[in-house]
Amino acid sequence: MRKKIVAGNWKMNMDYTSGVSLFSEVINMVNDEVRGEQEVVVCPPFVHLHSLAQLANQNVKISIGAQNCHQAESGAYTGEVSSSMIQSVGAKYVILGHSERRQYFGETNELLAKKTDAVIKTGLLPIFCIGETLEERNNNIHFDVIKRQLTEGVFHLGAEDFAKVVLAYEPVWAIGTGVTASKEQAQEVHAYIRKQIEARYGDAVAENTTILYGGSCNPKNAPELFSQPDIDGGLIGGASLKSRDFTDIVKVFNK
Repeated sequence: MRKKIVAGNWKMNMDYTSGVSLFSEVINMVNDEVRGEQEVVVCPPFVHLHSLAQLANQNVKISIGAQNCHQAESGAYTGEVSSSMIQSVGAKYVILGHSERRQYFGETNELLAKKTDAVIKTGLLPIFCIGETLEERNNNIHFDVIKRQLTEGVFHLGAEDFAKVVLAYEPVWAIGTGVTASKEQAQEVHAYIRKQIEARYGDAVAENTTILYGGSCNPKNAPELFSQPDIDGGLIGGASLKSRDFTDIVKVFNK
């Protein structure tokens, strides 16, 4: 049975004090209200990683992730952070290929393949993002775009390493816009992604791969999105900055 995950991406928000306060609220709410086997992941800016990992220590429900990493182990890369540095402070996950990284920082599938290798080599787990722009969807090439992102970004991995990857489908046109893909649109793409995995690695790997939805997910639309057979949770942006909203999304998987 594949893992259910709700991951919060804080993006470039929260100073140190605010971040500790928010995360403390999330820990208390999750401990008090979450009744299931779903995993909660919080991905803050780098400055928070160590302190939040310490707060999350020994909490089996909550893991910490970074929002990015460099592909090299070390070197003269001013301003960058390696996966081994992230691992050393107690994080478990790294978001790779978020549409904002692709758009604003020019990250290509080739570069992301190298970052994926670095993350897995360090023992961390990648949350690998894929998704199309509005123009690509309107031109009916969104499936081609997603297939290329998968093929060039993660399908070079062997089956054992690919099994460590969490995928996140994020329609770029729904990120931070308040517009959400309908449950039918989201399910259609998630099913397509799983079919691509099956074609590359076989049915067992495909059935065990966690695929998250990201794109203006909130407490109101999460239940219908997460009820779809191929959607295994969410990569949450704005709603993860509100402890009540984020916890309510996590609780969708309560038993």
